[in-house]
Amino acid sequence: MSAMGARRARIIRFPTGPARTPSASGLVEARRCRDQAEALVVRGLLESEGIEVVLQSRLAHSVYPFSVGQQAEVVLLVAAADLPRARVALARPRRA
Repeated sequence: MSAMGARRARIIRFPTGPARTPSASGLVEARRCRDQAEALVVRGLLESEGIEVVLQSRLAHSVYPFSVGQQAEVVLLVAAADLPRARVALARPRRA
């Protein structure tokens, strides 16, 4: 074969650093909600207390607007330092 015909594949190595999990980034689970609607209400409550919230879900709500069972479950993540305040805010009784 000619030098032009012999081609070597390029190997792209994956990063070997620590995995980026919520706990590795300083975020911890504050609550699990059964769907996005509930998660948005709880996020609003926590943000009104000055607590920043990140929503995490395995379902792309823009693609799948409905779900069955626990598929639509949304996890609310907060900074580890804000977790005690978030728990107090979530435990506080609300008026109807």
